[in-house]
Amino acid sequence: MAKNSGPITIKKYANRRLYNTGTSTYVTLDDLAVMVKKGDDFVVLDAKSGDDITHSVLTQIIFEQESKTGNTLLPVSFLRQLIAFYGDQLQMVVPSYLEHSMAALTEQQEQMRAQLTKAAGDNPMARNMQLPMQLVEDQVRRNTEMFQKAMQMFSPFTLGHSADPGETQKKADTSKDIGDLKAELKNLQDKINAIDS
Repeated sequence: MAKNSGPITIKKYANRRLYNTGTSTYVTLDDLAVMVKKGDDFVVLDAKSGDDITHSVLTQIIFEQESKTGNTLLPVSFLRQLIAFYGDQLQMVVPSYLEHSMAALTEQQEQMRAQLTKAAGDNPMARNMQLPMQLVEDQVRRNTEMFQKAMQMFSPFTLGHSADPGETQKKADTSKDIGDLKAELKNLQDKINAIDS
C-alpha cells in the first residue's frame, strides 16, 4: 500500500483522546512526542470543528516534557523574556528569529554531539568539557548579537539607542555588521570542523 506523502492527521476529540487516522489507533501526547523525534509530520485537528490545533497540542507536549523529566530545556530567564515579547511591537520578529536559531542548532547538533563524545572519550574529567561548552556559549552569544542587530534594523530606538547623528552612520554600517557576523559564524563553523577532524 502506498504511503501518503502529506502530514498524518491526528484528531482530538472532546474527551481529550487523540486518534491517529494513519494507523487507526488512539495515541497519547507521549506517542506524538516520539513521532516528532522521528521526524514524522502531523497535523492535529479538532474532531468536531475541524480547526487546526497543532500549535496548542505541541505546546502541551512541551509543558508535559518540561514538568515530568526534570531536565528542562527552557530556563526561567528565557520564559520571562519570551512572555515579555507578547503584545510588544517586536513580537512578529521573535518566531522567525527562534525558528532560524533552532534550525542553526539542529544543523550543528551532530557536530556538537561528536565533540562532546570525543571530549568525554578522551578524558571523562569535567575540564575536558570546557571546549565544547565554550563553542555552545560562543554560538549563543553570536545568536544574541545577531538578534540585537536585527532589532536595531527594525527600530533605531530599540535596545536603548538614541537617535543622534552618530546613529545614522551606525545604521549605514548595519549591512557590514551582518556580513561580519556571518563571517564570524563561518569562522566558528570552521573551528568546529577542524576539531572534529
